[in-house]
Amino acid sequence: MEPITARQAWAVFEQADCLYTQTQVEAALDAMAGRISEALRDRNPLVVCLMNGGVVPFGILLPRLQFPLEIDYVHATRYRKQLTGGDLHWLAGPYVSAKGRTVLLVDDILDEGTTLDAIVHRYQADGASAIYKAVLVRKDRRRIVPVEAEFVGLEIPNRYVFGYGMDYHGYLRNAPGIYAVSAASGSSSGDGR
Repeated sequence: MEPITARQAWAVFEQADCLYTQTQVEAALDAMAGRISEALRDRNPLVVCLMNGGVVPFGILLPRLQFPLEIDYVHATRYRKQLTGGDLHWLAGPYVSAKGRTVLLVDDILDEGTTLDAIVHRYQADGASAIYKAVLVRKDRRRIVPVEAEFVGLEIPNRYVFGYGMDYHGYLRNAPGIYAVSAASGSSSGDGR
């Protein structure tokens, strides 16, 4: 698929359906931070941002986690600005040893589960003693692999979404809410992010 322009991305944003406002997303992140804190505050976790989509929820969650932790990041992707996933490409990380550690993986969305499952397996192979997953949104769909998240902010329908870290062709990660691409814009099915 050809790259899109900023103007085309803005047109998609203007036609999109708002699923959750900024206020609703922030409240969900507050609640998720509370659940994470309750479960992991005494575990000295390694909290890992899954790039690129996880950067926004990770950055918002981090100051809400008022306990000792270390951070790291990994960048493994199947999308690379496309609407549907392909082969998994490892681009960066991990950099901090997970051996014997409790690990919390923070991502934007649990969709098919393929990428998250591969990252979980990597941390298992690296010797993590426990692995937890936190996702801002969980899509209502059948997963390709049997992976679930222990901490979920919001549930979304099986539609293509963007905002709060999730992108539309590399754009709109900074949208102030969670939006679904409208049928008028095309690509509104759940066959992608």
